[in-house]
Amino acid sequence: MIKSVFAALSATALSAGAALAGPYVNVEANSGFVGTDYAGTTTDFHVGYEGSLGDSSAWYIQGGPSLVSPDGEESETEFSGKVGASAGLTDNLSLYGEFAFITGDDDNGYGTKAGVKFTF
Repeated sequence: MIKSVFAALSATALSAGAALAGPYVNVEANSGFVGTDYAGTTTDFHVGYEGSLGDSSAWYIQGGPSLVSPDGEESETEFSGKVGASAGLTDNLSLYGEFAFITGDDDNGYGTKAGVKFTF
């Protein structure tokens, strides 16, 4: 169940905003659904660090405990983390990517994300 919840939730985990150098705390709840059926919620309690890579690029790394609460099952605490970067290609176009993981009882879960953002 944890793998399916992680797979459903990992798709919503990235926010590709501008980064300022320094430490931060990120508390994030991600809920997953299959059709109209609620699958569960994973809440991350992460501590991270972010910084710039030149004038138009940024990176971050964060990790900490995650409370995994599948629907109808007992909650458990796992460890999760993310590392990502974004790069401004032009004034209106940026590229971003993220690698995420979460521990599990039998297997760890992994997710990747990549995208392009165009602003008007």
